[in-house]
Amino acid sequence: MAVELTARAALALRMSSLLLRPHPTVHLRTVGEVVEWFGAMQAQDLASGMWSLGVRLPELRHSDVHAALERREALRTWPMRGTLHLVPARDARWMLELTGVRVRTAEATRRAQLGLTEVEAERAVAVLGGALVGGGRLTRAQCLATLKAAGIGTTGQRGYHLLSHASLTGVTCLAPNVGAEQTFVLLDEWAPGQHRPERDEALATLAHRYVRSHGPVTAREFAGWTGLTLTDARRGFAAAGDAVAPVLVDGETAMVDPVLLDTAPRPVDDLLVLPGFDEYLLGYRDRSLMVDPAHMNAIVPGGNGVFQATVVRGGRVVGTWKRTIDKARVTVTVAPLAPLDDRVRARVERALARYATFLDRSLRLVWSG
Repeated sequence: MAVELTARAALALRMSSLLLRPHPTVHLRTVGEVVEWFGAMQAQDLASGMWSLGVRLPELRHSDVHAALERREALRTWPMRGTLHLVPARDARWMLELTGVRVRTAEATRRAQLGLTEVEAERAVAVLGGALVGGGRLTRAQCLATLKAAGIGTTGQRGYHLLSHASLTGVTCLAPNVGAEQTFVLLDEWAPGQHRPERDEALATLAHRYVRSHGPVTAREFAGWTGLTLTDARRGFAAAGDAVAPVLVDGETAMVDPVLLDTAPRPVDDLLVLPGFDEYLLGYRDRSLMVDPAHMNAIVPGGNGVFQATVVRGGRVVGTWKRTIDKARVTVTVAPLAPLDDRVRARVERALARYATFLDRSLRLVWSG
């Protein structure tokens, strides 16, 4: 019989799965361990991706996370939904092959819109591969200049499309930024020894990682996160076997890490400041456990897909924040979704002070409204 959970209990379990509250059985200490726990972490905005790791690894600063990525504990590529994620370095290729199929199909339509032929796209991949072979590492601007020198047009969105196409096909991936610039390398040189599981094993692995890092979750949520079909999502849950356990949330079957069911969730009044593109929101399609639907427009203004950074209290969004940064200071403007008393405001300031420390900067806090 599946355990029945209230919405409050489901949220408590979810916060532990997301490593935003203490987990009963794991205490991860490295960037590589956290990324492997999740399977993939949204990182289309690098600053958000870095703080997603920083908030879960309070001993580390931004420079420590950057150093871990230079050590290749994880890498950035486009494995799912055509969006940049951090993934375990040795798992990049099988993830691209498993979840990138539908993205590559959509790519063909986009190429036609951009006036690119299949021949041009494959030639661009060959040109980039040749320029990077032997340990090469080129910035985005250098990659585009290389394509242009080979007679391949990169104006408009053509250049971005060709760079992502080279990664989607498993030829390149993103290495850590140099300064503010993206850098590209060959995947097989940057992360040799790629793991190559059979398809069912790959589905089971990804399903298990998603459930343990986001659960309770449904098969529809897994399909939405990965871009897989609902049939494949259900197949992944089945293949994961006893590594996942069914629960009922509002009468709907969801899956969770069975370890969490052995410990009764306790009420926690925690306060967090999370980046806009954190798995806390981006890992789900149905975000009603975490956000009052009436507040979604404040978090994603106009539904444009650009998520604001959030202030989270007791697992629920209570405000948004924006930053501006210079060499010595980070200025953060906080916009509460409802009035916050002085005690809660003090807790927000302490949480943001931790963020400023992560960046090795002082904090200037501004309250909006």
